[in-house]
Amino acid sequence: MKKLLLSLFVFVFAFTMHAQITLPYVFSDHMVLQRNKPIPIWGTANSGETVTLDLNGFLVQTEADTDGEWKVYFPAMKAGGPYELRISNEDKNQAIVFKDVMIGDVWFASGQSNMEWQVQQSDGAKAEIPNALNKKIRLCQIPHAVSLDPLYNTEETQWEVCDSSSVRGFSAVAYYFAKNIQADINVPVGIIQSTWGGTPVEAWTSKEMLKSNEFGRKLVKKNDTITYFHFQKDTLDLNTFWDIVYNPKNGMDSIASDPNYDDSEWQLVSIPGVIKDWEADFYEGMIWLRKTIDLKKPYAGKDLTINLGHPEMNYSLYFNGKEICKNQWNANLKHLYTIPSSLVKKGENVLAIRIAALWGGGGLNGPGDEIYLTNGKTKLSLEGNWKYKKDLEDKIPKVQYYQTYAYYIHNAMVHPLQPYGLKGFIWYQGEHNEGEAYRYREMLPLMINDWRIQWQQGNLPFALVQLPNYMKVDDEPTDGKWAVLRESQALTLKLPNTYMTCIIDCGIADNIHPTNKTVVGERLANVVAKNVYGKKLVASGPVFKDYSVRGNKIHIAFSNLADGLKVKDEGAIKGFAIAGEDQKFYWADAVIEGDEVVVSSKQVSHPVAVRYAWGNNPVCNLINSEELPAIPFRTDDWKVITQPEY
Repeated sequence: MKKLLLSLFVFVFAFTMHAQITLPYVFSDHMVLQRNKPIPIWGTANSGETVTLDLNGFLVQTEADTDGEWKVYFPAMKAGGPYELRISNEDKNQAIVFKDVMIGDVWFASGQSNMEWQVQQSDGAKAEIPNALNKKIRLCQIPHAVSLDPLYNTEETQWEVCDSSSVRGFSAVAYYFAKNIQADINVPVGIIQSTWGGTPVEAWTSKEMLKSNEFGRKLVKKNDTITYFHFQKDTLDLNTFWDIVYNPKNGMDSIASDPNYDDSEWQLVSIPGVIKDWEADFYEGMIWLRKTIDLKKPYAGKDLTINLGHPEMNYSLYFNGKEICKNQWNANLKHLYTIPSSLVKKGENVLAIRIAALWGGGGLNGPGDEIYLTNGKTKLSLEGNWKYKKDLEDKIPKVQYYQTYAYYIHNAMVHPLQPYGLKGFIWYQGEHNEGEAYRYREMLPLMINDWRIQWQQGNLPFALVQLPNYMKVDDEPTDGKWAVLRESQALTLKLPNTYMTCIIDCGIADNIHPTNKTVVGERLANVVAKNVYGKKLVASGPVFKDYSVRGNKIHIAFSNLADGLKVKDEGAIKGFAIAGEDQKFYWADAVIEGDEVVVSSKQVSHPVAVRYAWGNNPVCNLINSEELPAIPFRTDDWKVITQPEY
């Protein structure tokens, strides 16, 4: 009898659980639903179950199909709220109620690390975060996930009202975009952030769309050997990998940071320095650094400030055995920390740093004058020899970075969100595709078309951020992967309803993550305000229109002049290079003549081609009267770096 009752209980419980109405996580309290178009809502229930939905006085019903799936469309509604969305089954014994639902504009923000870069990591965060409350802005952040097959749902998430708590870890570019757009249109704005640093465009594109492209088919074929067994094992290894990075093992946080620890057999490394200057050309794992410093009276017993310069993104700092900070993914960009006076003694003190050496990096990087201790009056340099030791902790496993595999992110972080009602997409990505910079001109349009087709809402607006200036400045005109990729991004504008923001003046030579995201978000919002919302403003800098060769000079015509061409900070125009038939480029002298720029060079008597801001980190200063930078371009079609032999 007990077994029979237990079996009946299990059956009833299983049936009840199966019969429960569920919706994807993207539906929650505080969500924004897209205005002025039919509103899709979908979920699961028991097969054949009647599901009733009520929103803003509109009642709709549907029946779950044989797979237990259902979908409805509410009629288009004007902006407004807050409302309740109520979903119930036919017996009225289950009801899901989502509260504080707004009708407005929803933007899908995606890309890699520069779109993922958080508000708290960006310039002006201390002033911005405390004042971020705006109930008409709602934020939904999709957790990282990958999958071999398209998923029905994302990892667990929810919508949040924009405030000082929710905005802190949200995309800075997307937040500043939303802030400016919401102020312009004065309706609720929702941002769905689906981002992942270090990922290529093909990871965000569906398998079906990739198979329609010759290069895409090659990428898909690479995944054919991956089985569920390999995938699950690699997922476990990845969890172990990050557990070791984030959590000290073997008690080393206490042992290796102890001032009395014997480090006499540790090796020496010169700081500033990186891992490739050490024992091996490539190493992944946890490294401990130690330095003994002799502090005299001006420092002993005082609160001190330490500057670590530019360390790797994941590290912990200890002073005389006490943890001073635990930094993950550069949460503190300035790497300045206070060492309390209670820890600072006269004589020998020990600094210890636990640092994750990942992807060929590791160490404290320069410039060296940014690595020091200070009492507020004088500085004590920490440059020079430090001791270091590898493999004091568990070795991190070799892992597969499935987020870089074609279509795997799409399956888990894009597909489950379709067809949630959207106003459009904003996109900041391309860095990871520099090795295929030329092919990006076919791969990005492939993804854009893929998303528009999958969402089934027409040619939804797509606004992208062109890559900024980055890396070493070249002394002479040269080719560059980032130059080619910017051109590929610009060529994407041939697609309808596609727009671009130029930030060629916002980069940092030695930092792939420029921290001034305010400007990026504002410019992106202006491009959208003009092209999507019809606001009358100048949203772009000068755009190359045409050119003509007249003798030994080239005359270049531009559009988007506003009230005319200008030179930033005055002085000579920089960034133009010209070449003759020999295809050798020389820096050009350039002058503004009305609405044209006229370029020439004494070294090129018969010029045939001109390039502007062509390089990884070009020095360029042509702007329009609205202080917006001219967009990089070239007039030639000569072969460039990464261009394949078709």
